[in-house]
Amino acid sequence: MEFPDIQEIISLYLMPWSIRLLQAAAIYIIGRWVASIMIRLLRKAMNRADMDEILISFLTSILSALLLLIVVVAALSRLGINTTSLVALLGAAGLAIGLALQDSLKNFAAGVMMIIFRPFDKGDFVEAAGVAGTVLQITIFNTWMRTPDNRKIIVANGDIISSPITNYSANDTRRIDLVIGIGYDDNIGEAKQIIQRVVEAHDKVLSDPEPFYGVLELGDSSVNIAARPWCETAEYFGTFCDLREQVKLALDEANISIPYPQMDVHIAQPGVPEDGEPVKKAP
Repeated sequence: MEFPDIQEIISLYLMPWSIRLLQAAAIYIIGRWVASIMIRLLRKAMNRADMDEILISFLTSILSALLLLIVVVAALSRLGINTTSLVALLGAAGLAIGLALQDSLKNFAAGVMMIIFRPFDKGDFVEAAGVAGTVLQITIFNTWMRTPDNRKIIVANGDIISSPITNYSANDTRRIDLVIGIGYDDNIGEAKQIIQRVVEAHDKVLSDPEPFYGVLELGDSSVNIAARPWCETAEYFGTFCDLREQVKLALDEANISIPYPQMDVHIAQPGVPEDGEPVKKAP
């Protein structure tokens, strides 16, 4: 039995496979490079079109994954692997993986819906899925948010889309709802004038829409006066805190009390009625 010599092995097997391997590696490397250039050009074009950063990141991440898949299939095809059966195998594997990762697919679909319907943009302060924070980015499966105390929270897109979404940054202005309680013995008209003077003197309060002032409720321990001024959304929290402090100081200066909840308790003693006269026993 004759064995092929080294030169024959090299010429028949090693050289062709080496060439194919080098070609496949070249296809992969060049394909990755071309794909990255296409992604960069697409990102620049979308930036020039003034598209939202969230939408740009989402589309480029999906396109990058698709281009990489095409490059890998082309490289495998150059190695002589039957890509038709490979695609069929990937399809079957994709079906099995899809059934196993239903929650991930739900998050992916939710991410697509959020990109299309745009309930919020990057930089908006929102409350969704029990989390309140500033939107950092929307990825394929998750939304990244930063809380007011600078914590990063990653929330599944499916949880966000299936819950009510409150976008505090959607409009340019917001209304501040102040409720100030005064005592029943205090002068309501004077208290309203003081509150109105303090509110309208604040430089962040808008004159249009016009603020509202009125008695909101006759509570158990206080007369509650409502003041509802408007300010720019970005100035909401600071203006809200300033107004509460300044109204409190102004009412204190005018000797108008802000009562705390209180309750009168009457203790009934055996044999003593409420008027305090003891009950006389029959002889």
